Amino acid sequence: MRQYILASLLLLFPSIGAFTVLSNGRETRASTFLSAEESGDNSNHNDEKESQISTTSRRDVLKSSYTAAAAAVAFNLDSQPVFAEEEGSGGKLIEFNVENLGGEPGNTGRFVVKTNPDWAPNGVKRFEKLTEVGFWNDERIFRVLPNFIGQFGINGDPSVQALWRSNIPDDPVKVGNTRGTVVFATAGPNTRTTQIFINTGNNNFLDRQGFSPIGEVVEGMDVVDKFYSGYGEGAPRGKGPNQGLIQAKGNAYLEKDYPKLSYFSSVKFL
Repeated sequence: MRQYILASLLLLFPSIGAFTVLSNGRETRASTFLSAEESGDNSNHNDEKESQISTTSRRDVLKSSYTAAAAAVAFNLDSQPVFAEEEGSGGKLIEFNVENLGGEPGNTGRFVVKTNPDWAPNGVKRFEKLTEVGFWNDERIFRVLPNFIGQFGINGDPSVQALWRSNIPDDPVKVGNTRGTVVFATAGPNTRTTQIFINTGNNNFLDRQGFSPIGEVVEGMDVVDKFYSGYGEGAPRGKGPNQGLIQAKGNAYLEKDYPKLSYFSSVKFL
């Protein structure tokens, strides 16, 4: 219940929404869903924001609460997300072949994603284009938190990654962030670029934060569950990979310092 209470607070006070979410009892920096150039090092900035929040007048807080509450009511009436299996058709099948499952060389598997343009046409268009140009190949799943998410989407070649920094427009959230759904990371409104996460738990509290699924894993969720998770949360809150260094150095950094990460050997349309 705590995660849903916090999600409601984030709706009422969006100025704190960029800083923390609660996932399965863990406090997690929401900016860790983001790419490094979007999030940066916000530790000092966060303190300033929290200080500003603490000095906000009661009238301003109530005004923000009433405004957000009205928006939430409208959201519930007009665009309540449904479960992924309840809606959607069309799309393309994309096969991901994975190496280093469980952090073990030679341990391989595959899973299949089906995109759904009815759910998120802008996101699907970008995801399919990235697949078409081979963007996912040899890419590490750099952030894996069991029963929460597996995250990837920073190319192993910084020069390639630099080509895809343009944002795509938001899609409204039409289906819930249930287990197996595939979602773009976001830094806020209209900031999606290339980073993707797969929900490995039922994370419906993300619906109200604007995370719009673009498809779902239709085969091989058991493989997704075997992504190597031993490095934990990313830097600076954990000992896992630093997204800024991935952006700057690519796979050279990850192969040296995080050799057990699972990665995609090939990705193709079926």
